[in-house]
Order: sequence, then structure tokens, then C-alpha cells
Amino acid sequence: MNETPPPEQPAATAPKTDHPGVITHPPFIYISGLIAGALVHLVYPLPLASGEARWITAGLLIALGIVIVLGGARIFRGAGTNIETNKPSTTVVTHGLYRFSRNPIYIGLTTLYLGLAYVANSWWTLILLIPVILIMRWGVIAREERYLEAKFGEAYVTYKARVRRWL
Repeated sequence: MNETPPPEQPAATAPKTDHPGVITHPPFIYISGLIAGALVHLVYPLPLASGEARWITAGLLIALGIVIVLGGARIFRGAGTNIETNKPSTTVVTHGLYRFSRNPIYIGLTTLYLGLAYVANSWWTLILLIPVILIMRWGVIAREERYLEAKFGEAYVTYKARVRRWL
């Protein structure tokens, strides 16, 4: 008697994909905050600073942010792991900038955001950094931490105990 093969399992019981499941790519969160702040500033202008110091501050923050983001990304690439949050992590990176912070790329994005807030000359963009950071903390970082702990176990737990989340 011929038996029919068992039916395929429904998608709900299929294995989870190998990524942290963050709410969106982190740069989109930062860009959204900047755009929202700029739009509010168009309706209710609230200048942040004036004069040459504003431009010097903006330039320094932007340059520092770019250096940190690129440095963190370079270290990830060198370690052979993915930078994109929708792709799997292949290792726990603990050297370079990652000796001081578990999230140097996000520190770089925050620094870049601050510089762009000075370029926009808007308190609104600066104020909206607070919800941006909260969204990053709970919608991105918390999910990444759960994922990395589940995937790498004690190696990540030890690293997490030794290195701060931000600074």
C-alpha cells in the first residue's frame, strides 16, 4: 500500500530566521527624527545656535560621527559578520571600538544626528533625539541583545557584562 508523505509543516512552526528582528534599519530611525524635527521647525522655528560656533560644532560632530560609524562597520567587515540588522550575525565582535561600547555604530549615528541638528539649527531636531534613542533602545538594541544572547550564549553574556551598551 502506498503511503502519502506527511504534509509540510505550516509556516508558524517553521524555524525562525537568523536575525534579530529589529523594527527597521537604524539609519531610518535617525533620518525620521531629523525629518520630523525639520518639519516642526518649519512651522514653529526654534533656533538652536547662531554664529560661527554653530558651524564648527556641526562640522566636528558630523566628522566624528562618520569616523565612528565607518570604524565600527570596518571592524564588523573585518570580523566577517554582517552590519545589516536583517542578516545573521556570525560572531561576537569584542575588539576595536567594541571594547568600549557594544553599539559604537549607534553612538556614531547619534553623534552624526547631533551634528545635523546643528546644521538644521533646530531645537526640535535635538528634542526629537530623545524618542529616537528610546526607539533605538527598545525597538533595535533590546532585540539585538536577545538575539545575540540566544545565538552566542555565554560568549555574548560575558561580553555584555564587561562592556557597556552605550558608553
